Amino acid sequence: MDEVLIGEVLRSHGLKGELKIYPLTHNPERFRKLDEVLLVKGAAHKRFPVRSARMQKDFVFLSLEGISDAEEAACFQGWEVRIDRSQVIPLAEGWYYFELEGMEVFEGAAYLGTLIQVIQTGANDVYLVKGPRGEICIPALKSVVKKVDVAAKRMEVILPPGLLEG
Repeated sequence: MDEVLIGEVLRSHGLKGELKIYPLTHNPERFRKLDEVLLVKGAAHKRFPVRSARMQKDFVFLSLEGISDAEEAACFQGWEVRIDRSQVIPLAEGWYYFELEGMEVFEGAAYLGTLIQVIQTGANDVYLVKGPRGEICIPALKSVVKKVDVAAKRMEVILPPGLLEG
């Protein structure tokens, strides 16, 4: 199943097994609308129905069915909180980073490779593309990225002059 990372369990909270979550999403309010989450650590995957979620400062406190005390909750420290991709709230415009990874990148008819990572530099994002010419760092600028087709997993770019030269 295709999953999306939305947080990390920092520690247990309180006596009733609540989990303190560091949200890895621009919209932590999404936790309030979830029916279930998947806790993941390595090869271990455990699905839990969500009992309740509340926000406090920069953290989410999550109560899950099946975790009823602090000792059980402590076992999940350091686990990832994931949701099924079908639970992701669609954006009004644009795309999520996870939707870009795995896209085939082209300049005209020339295949440049597969987008393997979005690098956040602060100024503008950079798309790391791995292909026949090795790794290429493509600036995520409107003047460079001409078309993104999420459904077709295809991106069309016009590279700046000199980007591919030695």
